[in-house]
Amino acid sequence: MNDVAEVKPTLSGTRTVQEYIDELPTWPDGTTLKSAPMTAMQWRIWSLAAAGKFFEGYVVFMTGVALDLIVREFHIAPAEKGIVSAASLAGILFGAVLLGGLSDYFGRKRMFIAEMIIFVAFLALLILCDDFISLSICLFGLGLALGCDYPTAHMIISENIPSSARGKLVLGAFGFQALGALGGTGVGCLVLVLDPSLDAWRWMFATAIVPALVVTIGRFFVVESANWLAVRGAHDRAEEAVKRLLLRTPQYPTDISISRSRGDAGEGHGGGSFMALFNSRNRRATIFASVPWFIQDLGTYGIGIFTPVILATALGGGSDHVRSLSDLITDSILAAKGAAMITVLLIVGILFAVALADKFGRIKLQIFGFIGCAVGLLLASFSIDAEGSSKVMLIFAGFMLFDFMTNLGPNAQTYLLAGEVFPTEVRGMGAGFAAAFAKIGAVMTAFLFPILLTAIGTRMLLYGLIVTSIIGAIITWMYRIETTGVNLDEIGR
Repeated sequence: MNDVAEVKPTLSGTRTVQEYIDELPTWPDGTTLKSAPMTAMQWRIWSLAAAGKFFEGYVVFMTGVALDLIVREFHIAPAEKGIVSAASLAGILFGAVLLGGLSDYFGRKRMFIAEMIIFVAFLALLILCDDFISLSICLFGLGLALGCDYPTAHMIISENIPSSARGKLVLGAFGFQALGALGGTGVGCLVLVLDPSLDAWRWMFATAIVPALVVTIGRFFVVESANWLAVRGAHDRAEEAVKRLLLRTPQYPTDISISRSRGDAGEGHGGGSFMALFNSRNRRATIFASVPWFIQDLGTYGIGIFTPVILATALGGGSDHVRSLSDLITDSILAAKGAAMITVLLIVGILFAVALADKFGRIKLQIFGFIGCAVGLLLASFSIDAEGSSKVMLIFAGFMLFDFMTNLGPNAQTYLLAGEVFPTEVRGMGAGFAAAFAKIGAVMTAFLFPILLTAIGTRMLLYGLIVTSIIGAIITWMYRIETTGVNLDEIGR
């Protein structure tokens, strides 16, 4: 089986980019493969995108470990601590919709490179910060890069790989965010042990600079998305990009001629304008990609407020009052261990999502996940009337179930779907808008949760999140667009 027989074209004459990517080889004995094998270039693109998600988890979770050290070194007041905590989140919000959308104008590859340059630059500046203002600016800058990565990393993968493997590969890369979080907490803990000083947080962030530079350089050597080039009318460049993307031994397809008759930006579908997301063609996709993700972030960030209490109980608690640097280091290490526990569960949920997304479909998993989140929160609410060990067990079991189900369902699937349901000419803007809209929910939760906790109490707050989870399942069903195994060209139309 060293030679490939001529493959019958799926369309007469010319084909779309995705049809070439999805093409299956026919061997001389007449057998075919179940899915198109990945080329070296496709794996390179996937690996570099996965590396970006790794750095996202690495830096965000490491910030959680380093925050108490930063607060103590800079003598940051409670209000300023809130700004520091929200700076990267605000950056992600703006980066997703502003920088992510630029990939529809300047190309996937350019923004794929630009986001890492921004990331490395602000990471290097961060370790040199000497006051609250410069610290906040650098954290916001890191957030801009991470926000840009939400749509860009998804698109650079999904527009260059076979449709049959899109779900597992996009979610596989997304899962590296969890591995990065585990790595970030682990390295943060190790640095604290080796260098128990207030300056330890600088060494934590410094560990990411050289690997991030390597990834940045690697991104210069990937191909531009041929899907994007074709939509922009650059068909000759698209054909060259497909040839580089699908370079393999034995070689197939041998002759590439991309269709000029459909999918171009000039077909009157709104081009790349922001308002095109709300026209009759794209409104359903915009609602479907944005609203469930918003609801998912309400629950995820809300439960995050309860997590420190749960972990403190489970792990024996930290110091009630930080009297010395030693107490601070001890509490930071305890927090790192607790974060690692939650992250392990996130990894388990993502692994199940990777395994099941292409088998059962995105819609079923998202609905099932939302319902599972509601059940987990209901279980946690039973703890309010319980006492002693039963109370702790119910809280822990409920939130553990919530974390698993959200990572199996809406946390993974909303990210996956947002990069699939829009046509190519507005895919970057659409996915970026969905991510930014979701982060509005995260910001709302971060500020309102403590207030609501005092005003209406834990029970009603949990009941409210149960209702929003059920609403998430209903909206997913009402506006569903199934993308499992579907050619991106077909989804766009």
